[in-house]
Amino acid sequence: MKKWMAVVMLWLAVPMLALAATFVEGKDYRRLATPGPVDKPGMVEVREFFWYGCPHCFRLEPFVSTWLKTKPSNVNFIRTPAALNPVWEGSARGFYTLELMGAGLVDKTHGPLFSAIHETPARIFDENALANFYSRYGVDPAKFRSLFNSFAVTGKVMQSKSLAQKFQLEGVPAVVVNGKYVVSGESAKVLEVVNYLIGLERKKK
Repeated sequence: MKKWMAVVMLWLAVPMLALAATFVEGKDYRRLATPGPVDKPGMVEVREFFWYGCPHCFRLEPFVSTWLKTKPSNVNFIRTPAALNPVWEGSARGFYTLELMGAGLVDKTHGPLFSAIHETPARIFDENALANFYSRYGVDPAKFRSLFNSFAVTGKVMQSKSLAQKFQLEGVPAVVVNGKYVVSGESAKVLEVVNYLIGLERKKK
């Protein structure tokens, strides 16, 4: 009986293993001809480019949040607000302003801001709208505005733009794995492909 059960379990595992190996370069993900930089060499980096006003990013967010709960400890996950045009740049400045302010404000407001924009809906993209929204979460509007156009925030925005160019991004959401692979989409499959690519990079290390 035990032997039979072992055979059945192995048989059931075969299609799952096959499924895990069906992700195809050029179809499920794109390999960059020239790899880009990573923040922490030695760790596998997963960098998500997004815009709060993007409905596809909004639909992907629950899958990302779920994936983060079981993310391997040696994977460095980085949220990167894309700044591909002036409206997107406003959102990016708000994100990086909160990041500078610390106190877990980005994590506290990330989901609620997505929901406010896509479920209300509300246009929370410029400095004043963002300051008003974040004030609900204990952010001092005056301090927020003093940092919004600061040198530090501008530097972060420029870095986001530079990385988007290096990774040849044309839109969001886009998840870049270890500076080498770009995965696009809005479903749970995105994270399945990401896990597959993490596995590839681990093997190389």
